[in-house]
Amino acid sequence: MGKKLVIVESPAKAKTIAKILGSGYVVKSSVGHIRDLPERTLGVDIEHDFHPKYVLSKGKAKVVAELKKAAKSVDAIYLAPDPDREGEAIAWHLKESLADAAQDKPFYRVQYNEITARAVKAAFEQPGTIDLSRVNAQQARRVLDRIVGYKVSPMLWSRVKRGLSA
Repeated sequence: MGKKLVIVESPAKAKTIAKILGSGYVVKSSVGHIRDLPERTLGVDIEHDFHPKYVLSKGKAKVVAELKKAAKSVDAIYLAPDPDREGEAIAWHLKESLADAAQDKPFYRVQYNEITARAVKAAFEQPGTIDLSRVNAQQARRVLDRIVGYKVSPMLWSRVKRGLSA
């Protein structure tokens, strides 16, 4: 059996997880989110079901290129960001961004609540899938934040004080 790629959020966590899992795994870090709504535009299609338009986050091109290269040389990809709504969204963005490079290799979602050998190994024995309900909850929160920020903040500036944020 070939190597497996594991992607976590932080470089420090990647080193620890790599020691726990051993030589059969290549452990990399996404260094947090890799995609987001664009900085200077709304990035949400209000006319078409509030569809978000994601772009690569600033400074993430090198990280994504490294992850794509790693995805090409392994048999499976394990997405192991934090076990919260943000982590679920990060896992989904990683899968979306790496799918072409990974070709038809399987993606798994791995979650653990503590970084101990026992917890990490147990999580890898029972990998799951990305919870799209949690991803959609995170997307809804992000889209609402953006709409409020872009639509309500300008009203505050004109009526209350310039520079306020809704």
